[in-house]
Amino acid sequence: MLSVLDIFRIGIGPSSSHTVGPMRIGGMFVRSLTRGGRLDRVARVTVELQGSLALTGVGHGTVDASVLGLAGFVPEETCPDDAAAALLRIRDAGTLALGGEHPIGFDIAQDIDLAGHILPELHPNGMKLVASDAGGEVLLKRTYYSTGGGFVASEAQLKRKPEGDRVATGTSVPHDFGSAEELLAICAGTGLSIADIVLANEDAMRPREATLAGIDRIAEAMDQCIDRGLHQRGTLPGGLKVARRAPDLWDKLSANPQSNEREQLFDWLNCFAMAVNEENAAGGRVVTAPTNGAAGIIPAVIRFYCEDEGARCTDKRRTFLLTAGAIGLLYKQRASISGAEMGCQGEVGVACSMAAGGLAALWGASPAQVACAAEIGMEHNLGLTCDPVGGLVQVPCIERNAIGAVKAVNAARLALHRTEAETCVSLDQVIETMRQTGLDMSSKYKETSQGGLAVNVIEC
Repeated sequence: MLSVLDIFRIGIGPSSSHTVGPMRIGGMFVRSLTRGGRLDRVARVTVELQGSLALTGVGHGTVDASVLGLAGFVPEETCPDDAAAALLRIRDAGTLALGGEHPIGFDIAQDIDLAGHILPELHPNGMKLVASDAGGEVLLKRTYYSTGGGFVASEAQLKRKPEGDRVATGTSVPHDFGSAEELLAICAGTGLSIADIVLANEDAMRPREATLAGIDRIAEAMDQCIDRGLHQRGTLPGGLKVARRAPDLWDKLSANPQSNEREQLFDWLNCFAMAVNEENAAGGRVVTAPTNGAAGIIPAVIRFYCEDEGARCTDKRRTFLLTAGAIGLLYKQRASISGAEMGCQGEVGVACSMAAGGLAALWGASPAQVACAAEIGMEHNLGLTCDPVGGLVQVPCIERNAIGAVKAVNAARLALHRTEAETCVSLDQVIETMRQTGLDMSSKYKETSQGGLAVNVIEC
């Protein structure tokens, strides 16, 4: 099993697959050079960004992320201001210190190739790196893939054949599940909740205290992102001139917090979700949940429903994130959370499904009702395309997170009014449908900015 702490990763915006993934790949490549004793001989490194990484690479920050990864920056620990200063130094000096240690000449325009015409067979987000010595001899050549949510894989890993009906990954755990059906059977056999099952599995990976600390750290990072987004004003970078809206909405809501207007629920969820995704669009510090493009949905629902008179409830947040994480694991293992593979149904759709399941658990739903909530959350996002205007994670991405948060709450409500016998579509069936839909979807609607809004909206 993978860990829920793999599903929720702290990184920087605007994209987990296009920013966090390439940054991690750059670091992996440098570590391979170091392990092989070849780092000191390197005189040049070239990067070829393929497929979706190239087609929306500039707007998604892929070029800068690749440079930062080679320079030793780690997504979880990167301060956006420090990263911007480092990129400026590298551009001005024309040199880059690999891993922060070994300086080489580096011209971003020449040494990073946006090869959008190359569409890799294994995954749309391909990244080939080549290191050479002063005489031009190739010291190391590797191809990696950014597979969504900050996950990365080597060529050999993606070519590995499944064992039975799944690819063996992660750690052996006491309650192994590869489907929702298996997970619900474990819950029925043990009497444990989904959150308890996940926590028991996490115990096989690290001490429980460390897992809970990790969950709390994720929740805190989500809170910090919302708080920053509520107070940062101005226009988002990239040229679309999209203005931040969350601060103004926050001011209106704060001025009238006790309003009896029922529809104000939408305003609160919209405000929190947009705060996160405006931060993401600005390259701020966010949590992949399960991706950066869909990072606002889960934090928004948690902020609204996991507070008691202004106090943030740790136990509620843990239950929510453990349950949502279990659902995210199912999508990651049975389909994909990559917009370049699945379209936005694999990002906002999955986040909506995760949030619906987490909230249902918080409201006392049975494991079967949690799965029903998750199914409803995805069922009404099937076919959702990823067609960002200008290749930026702004339009329609920011508002789409706001809509997804509201939809997740409604999905949880609908599930609580259902019995297991009334459920026509299972969570496994909707995950498989999402996978098939993603495979059938034209590539121009999958994070390439070659169709949909991206071509019909020239400027905002």
